[in-house]
Amino acid sequence: MDLRVGVWRKEYDGIGESPMTIGYGELRKGMPIDLDGEPYAVVEYERSKMQQRAPVMRIRFRSLRTGRVMDRTFQGYDVKLKPAPVDRRKSQYIYRDGDLYYFMDQESYEQFPLDKGRIENSLQYMVEQSTVDVIFYDGDPIATEMPLTVDLKVSDTEPGFKGNTAHGGTKPATLETGLLVHVPLFIEIGETVRVDTRSGEYLSRV
Repeated sequence: MDLRVGVWRKEYDGIGESPMTIGYGELRKGMPIDLDGEPYAVVEYERSKMQQRAPVMRIRFRSLRTGRVMDRTFQGYDVKLKPAPVDRRKSQYIYRDGDLYYFMDQESYEQFPLDKGRIENSLQYMVEQSTVDVIFYDGDPIATEMPLTVDLKVSDTEPGFKGNTAHGGTKPATLETGLLVHVPLFIEIGETVRVDTRSGEYLSRV
């Protein structure tokens, strides 16, 4: 399930067009919401109603800064949420300087840094020249989002064995970013594999 901001962005894009508040009927998965001055994305939501009682709305949010997930419960018929002024820019990771990672907007060519703590979840999938979405909140870069899949080279794994087949089991492999994945026995050092960035699982040989 793709719970990224981009799922909602197709329907609602641009701070200038945003409504002042959002009701339950307008919620979408991935929608950026402002909670206590911080940007969150809607992960899941449901509303339940018992006889002669006001409905209860339960929403699961994911922090766009830290990735932390939390649940909130709202009661009543007229619950309103405030949209978060976030924007996503397709950017390229260009270089690292200490704990700062520099990215370049692919449209404007503007360069900007993000510190290691804000992109920790992306580092195991990211090499120089990687294309990522950088999330901006109130005009400032706050986090990165990787594509659903990335292609990375195998830097270390045990040699294959004669008679190996595509369905003959798996073995651990270290990729060029340091990410450890389990790959089929026929995968060798130097080959490129496709990895799911949501689960960290091997998908295929490229």
